Amino acid sequence: MSENMLASNFIHDFIDEDLAAGVNTRVQTRFPPEPNGYLHIGHAKAICIDFATAEKYGGVCNLRLDDTNPSKEDVEYVESIMEDIKWLGFKWEHVYYASEYFDFIYECALKLIDAGKAYVDDLSADEIREYRGTLTEPGRNSPYRERSVEENRDLFRRMTEGEFADGERVLRAKIDMASPNLNMRDPVIYRIMHVSHHQTGDKWCVYPMYDFAHPLSDAKEGVTYSLCSLEFENHRPLYDWFIREIGFKEPPRQIEFARLNINRCITSKRKNIRLVKDHLVSGWDDPRMATLCGMRRRGYPAKALRAFIERVGVAKAYSVVDYGLLEACVRDELNASAPRTMAVIDPVKVVIENYPEGKTETIEVERHPDHPEMGKETFTFGREIYIDRADFMKDPPKKYFRLYPGNEVRLKGAYFATCTSFEGDENGNVTLIRCTYDPATKGGDAPDGRKVKGTIHWAGPDAVKAEVRLYSQLFDVEDPASVPDEEFEAAVRKDSLVVVGNALVSPAAAAAKPGDAFQFIRTGYFCVDPDSAPEKPVFNRTVELNSGYKVK
Repeated sequence: MSENMLASNFIHDFIDEDLAAGVNTRVQTRFPPEPNGYLHIGHAKAICIDFATAEKYGGVCNLRLDDTNPSKEDVEYVESIMEDIKWLGFKWEHVYYASEYFDFIYECALKLIDAGKAYVDDLSADEIREYRGTLTEPGRNSPYRERSVEENRDLFRRMTEGEFADGERVLRAKIDMASPNLNMRDPVIYRIMHVSHHQTGDKWCVYPMYDFAHPLSDAKEGVTYSLCSLEFENHRPLYDWFIREIGFKEPPRQIEFARLNINRCITSKRKNIRLVKDHLVSGWDDPRMATLCGMRRRGYPAKALRAFIERVGVAKAYSVVDYGLLEACVRDELNASAPRTMAVIDPVKVVIENYPEGKTETIEVERHPDHPEMGKETFTFGREIYIDRADFMKDPPKKYFRLYPGNEVRLKGAYFATCTSFEGDENGNVTLIRCTYDPATKGGDAPDGRKVKGTIHWAGPDAVKAEVRLYSQLFDVEDPASVPDEEFEAAVRKDSLVVVGNALVSPAAAAAKPGDAFQFIRTGYFCVDPDSAPEKPVFNRTVELNSGYKVK
């Protein structure tokens, strides 16, 4: 873990105070996602905070799957969560499930009933909402609030035995219907759900609510610091109430931090589901998604995400981070680590007329200017090569230093070449470029000292045809989550994915395995997609070479 990640912040200041005062003698945290979807970039911040805090203090961080709602949870999500955490470079001490504590949590509910602090309510969900009141008006007591302990125990038992239908009854904590905090107005702590659970099967037909199971799971595990995002701040009195009423002597301390908000980026689960279900993206791992699996598929290095979280920092105040900072972190990491290769995205054939027919030779290009240990990649040069269409103009403007009729350029690692003529089709598209080369300039320098201002990359006669997927941002609007539902599909950029099917890459790049990253010289950073195969390589553009974003 880097020093920045372990640097002090307000969370660590609180912990330091507790340790100095003897409130705690150890630090134990947990990352507690609900396995009802795929993790996104916002979760990465929580993961880094939870695990790095434990590491700084020589403590323990566990993974706990808060699986209290089986109607929305699945083993698929459990596996993806574990994969994402490992990919980010973290290791948990233990894996727990809230469902492991269902017997314990049930006993806690009985304890509240026996203490006169929980009751079975027959009101419907809509009626409970109506009775709860508003921010300016107190709530009203349910007509079932004063049931006896015996009646509540009997009804709760019958709920548990499956006698009632879903939604017919709930168990509520008895706290204060006049509390200014709506979370304290007799919250529901158990509901009936005749749904099989991915861990416990059909053992239960009543399940605890998150706000009840979460603090009790923390306390049961011995968590000392419950670190969570700021939206849980209003839930803290309820968190503390449950732990106190159940009788834990050393309750965890809940500390809230500002969640990660990034412009032009969707982390809303509801809207991400719509993107997937309406086929506006190819799936949860679509490289345009803000999911961690999507970013991994796009080629974002885990180190770059951690560096981004470090730069954002840990704060209490709400703020919005520019997506350009994330891209800058990705670019910095890939610039330092990705080997270079030559690839031509939109090829046009070049015939070097004075190069001997049938002859080929090898040209070596270093894989990284700062890492000689990476060695060099060998390219095949011959009479016929290919360059990017963007590197040729029939009638160029001033200060255009690439190829045009009469101009001489350097072919990367190879020779100087001069355009003599070109051919085109009836639509004005260039179909063939003719050149001559100077055999004395092999390696890219002229013995007579003449200079050229343009160096362009190329693909040789043995280049492999590849599919290249050019990804850009899915939205242009600053806050896509705020776009009304009826306008949402129209806000998705139709050009956020451009597929090029006739790109050319080197044989070495074509043989790379999924996830391998490259800098395509002069073009951008790319990685091999899982769809890739030796007979049809597929590359995803991770990020372009340059950006107008300035890291402050």
